[in-house]
Amino acid sequence: MSRWESLVVVGDSFAEGVGDPLPDGTVRGWSDLTAIGLATRAPGFRYANLAVRGRRLDQIVAEQIPAATGMRPDLICFSAGGNDALRPGFDVDDLMARFDRAVGTLTEAGAEVVLFRFPDQSVRLPLPGLLRPRIIAMNDAVSGLAGRHGAHVVDLFGDAAFGLPGLWCQDRLHLSPSGHRRVADQILATLGVAPVPESVRAGTVARRRRRDDARWAQSHLGPWLRRRLTGGSSGDGVGAKRPRLTPVTRHSLPQ
Repeated sequence: MSRWESLVVVGDSFAEGVGDPLPDGTVRGWSDLTAIGLATRAPGFRYANLAVRGRRLDQIVAEQIPAATGMRPDLICFSAGGNDALRPGFDVDDLMARFDRAVGTLTEAGAEVVLFRFPDQSVRLPLPGLLRPRIIAMNDAVSGLAGRHGAHVVDLFGDAAFGLPGLWCQDRLHLSPSGHRRVADQILATLGVAPVPESVRAGTVARRRRRDDARWAQSHLGPWLRRRLTGGSSGDGVGAKRPRLTPVTRHSLPQ
């Protein structure tokens, strides 16, 4: 039997499950897979996912955290800050101070909290020298505040498998289905529910060909830049995919 009977997930596209599409056009992601893993050990297990793509930290705090704490779940997975780190004028100390307060709000509500040290996305994106220090600084801050709040930490940055292209989508920002499954395995292992599966075999990541870079820039980088210039977001008009705590069984969510 698991000591957790309910899970709420809050965050952005990483937590929503973008990159792991289902035939009906919705997304699955590590959150659904984690819920399934926990539900196998807790009859009557309930799960909600409030995450919405494109959301920044302050939006997550304002829109999702009150709803999450109001459900009084046993467990909350919280990921935020990735979209903030992609913006100019990023101040890691200011962001992580607000992140710290958000984690405090979640733990004060009585939930156990799961946080993430994010993998290094800078190796696949422009300006890696700018992005990588931001990722490292955020991860270091997460490690520190997790200790203060008694939160669980899933260390994706320390998992070399996330350097392999097969765990990422063509847009280079979001995890592939295999990537989401690996995150779920890591979460369950961190919670002591299941062991980490055999590591993806290490290998050399081949250099991207110039034509692949050009296609990526046209299909993904260009639209992202246009949204930044116009103040838009990939989450405009998108709502939470599972806004209420509802029962989960092993067969109620796609695996």
